[in-house]
Amino acid sequence: MRTLPTTQDTGWLNKVPAVTLTFWIIKIMSTTVGETGADFLAFDAGWGLGATTVFTVILLAIALFLQLRTRRYTPWIYWLSVVLVSVVGTQITDLLTDGLGVSLYLSTSVFAVMLAAIFQAWHRTEHTLSIHDIATRRRESFYWAAILCTFALGTAAGDLAAEALGLGFAGGAAVFGALIALTYGVWRLGGSAVSTFWIGYILTRPFGASLGDLLTQTRADGGLGLGTLWTSSLFLSVIVLLVATAQIGMNASRRAQPLE
Repeated sequence: MRTLPTTQDTGWLNKVPAVTLTFWIIKIMSTTVGETGADFLAFDAGWGLGATTVFTVILLAIALFLQLRTRRYTPWIYWLSVVLVSVVGTQITDLLTDGLGVSLYLSTSVFAVMLAAIFQAWHRTEHTLSIHDIATRRRESFYWAAILCTFALGTAAGDLAAEALGLGFAGGAAVFGALIALTYGVWRLGGSAVSTFWIGYILTRPFGASLGDLLTQTRADGGLGLGTLWTSSLFLSVIVLLVATAQIGMNASRRAQPLE
């Protein structure tokens, strides 16, 4: 039987945080910041879609370079990468929809097929999609490719639900929130932890995108009119606080470990 690499074999520690309530809070807020932050830079700050995409892709490349160089989970690097993936994922969908006029039906379908292909290649190569032992560079590469695709897919699906299907921002947030609750219920009843994790991860993206649009868009467009600057600043502040707490706790835990 083929033995898969583990953290003990490679000297790596798992590069993904424990899936706790804090994980999901930061994840959802990151998706919202990705939506509102991208809109702020592209439209409110006047950068445009092209310049915003180039700038955020460069930042993402730097963040992922740092993430791939580490040999253990480092909260600030990991969540910085997630936030930037969220922004870039939003930009990819916006460029296709607003810049090239690609239908949301088409982009949602294409991203879904791409994500399925990534999962298939990952499982065929590593025989697992579990995030609990990201112990090699190849596994982590699959992981981040899947994460980027989930954000692009989620943005397209959220826009499709709110705009093309006419659910509106509040309706989209309610529908995706209900699907997340259903997924959680399936997990609690004994459903596959790996499958329900990835389904929940995908669904939190359109939920966060719909929530971001609900908060930022004008009342005339069906939103609450809080604006992208204030919404992005508030959510980003909460993310920084939670990540800083996790980083401080991890640093304290490492210092407390006895020397071998």
